[in-house]
Amino acid sequence: MANFAKPNVPRFSVDVYQNEYLPEGGSEVNAIVTVTATGGGTLGSALTAPVYPPGGGPSAAVAIMVDCSGSMDYPPTKMQGARNATAAAIDTLRDGTRFAVIGGTHVAKEVYPGGGRLAVADATTREQAKQALRRLSAGGGTAIGTWLRLADRLLSAADVTIRHGILLTDGRNEHESAQDLRATLDACAGRFTCDARGVGTDWEVKDVTGIASALLGTADIVADPAGLAADFTRMMETAMGKEVADVSLRVWTPVGTTIRFVKQVAPTVEDLTGRRTEAGPRAGDYPTGSWGDESRDYHLCVTVPPAGLGQEMLAARVSLVVPEPDGGARNLGAQGLVRAVWTDDMTASTAISPQVAHYTGQAELAQVIQKGLDLRKAGDFDGATAKLGRAVQLANASGNADTAKLLAKVVDVVDAVTGTVRLKTRVAEADEMTLETRSTKTVRVKK
Repeated sequence: MANFAKPNVPRFSVDVYQNEYLPEGGSEVNAIVTVTATGGGTLGSALTAPVYPPGGGPSAAVAIMVDCSGSMDYPPTKMQGARNATAAAIDTLRDGTRFAVIGGTHVAKEVYPGGGRLAVADATTREQAKQALRRLSAGGGTAIGTWLRLADRLLSAADVTIRHGILLTDGRNEHESAQDLRATLDACAGRFTCDARGVGTDWEVKDVTGIASALLGTADIVADPAGLAADFTRMMETAMGKEVADVSLRVWTPVGTTIRFVKQVAPTVEDLTGRRTEAGPRAGDYPTGSWGDESRDYHLCVTVPPAGLGQEMLAARVSLVVPEPDGGARNLGAQGLVRAVWTDDMTASTAISPQVAHYTGQAELAQVIQKGLDLRKAGDFDGATAKLGRAVQLANASGNADTAKLLAKVVDVVDAVTGTVRLKTRVAEADEMTLETRSTKTVRVKK
């Protein structure tokens, strides 16, 4: 009999990095809040992933949505790559995980198990699912919202801790309005998380990244269908490592304090400000999705009432909560305090926290890449050169080598330190789409 070891549920910790000193009359307080979960599922490798007895560990349900529109046959390697990738993901499922496969065209079809049900992963159901995949064929249009709504119906019927989707598309969402997709994402937000992937180069980056953003998942491009199986395996390993769902960052502020923004800044930039839900007097919750063994950084910016020299105040208190069945919330036992202290010491009050400076630059990096690529597409080459030059400068200064390499495929770098660049005359579509899709990926600050 196998010797299963069940990891503990993650323990959360919160660390705050800031310069708390303000000059007389100063009112803006910035802090980087690092949230770390340890002792739960280990991510990133099947060799180190958590091992559970059948039915043990955190209960999970996964819906895999595979694009089956007509364009998936051009070239035929796309459909074959999608079948192989989905089979690899199914093989990575932990025993006892509920799962379903959805075929997506202008409508959504249950490929396996069917009948509005979820299968329970074991050797038999995995083999049955892979047999069903062999019958997948391409034909029809693309309406991604219908795929997500079917995934939501299937996942919501399962009494599980973790609900997750994986979505693969190769084309533009042409058989559904942007408003319909937005309404679907709004309806599904908070009900399950979803990773989205675009295969090839004929899909719309903003659709794929928008899905991942709304549903607190990851987005990426797989330009070559041959890379799909490895990518799907990694995604499923990560999903199987999640231990706690629906974690929210709860921010309490005193009377007179205003929250300017709350952003995730590592491992990717994601503005959470508009997703706040009220949580009692002067407190609000910001969704962060599901967690395994991992660490993320958040940038909190608040405006406090100016105070006299020598005074200090608690500007914000940050904690972590998960929902309870009765509609309340349970505190996960970790908190961080953001302070404000007024001083006439100019050296202290004008210093910028290295963490705040780093992530302010990373957020600007993501912004100028998006703007630069939009200007390039619009034919404003001078504007695009200026923005992408600034991106090269920021990537170089922050040590974001991955983004610097992607930028070098779109511009010729004359001087990275000053951001002097020339737009390349010819850019491979896959290179431009990769830069746009991965523009929000950041590097951690060296603490």
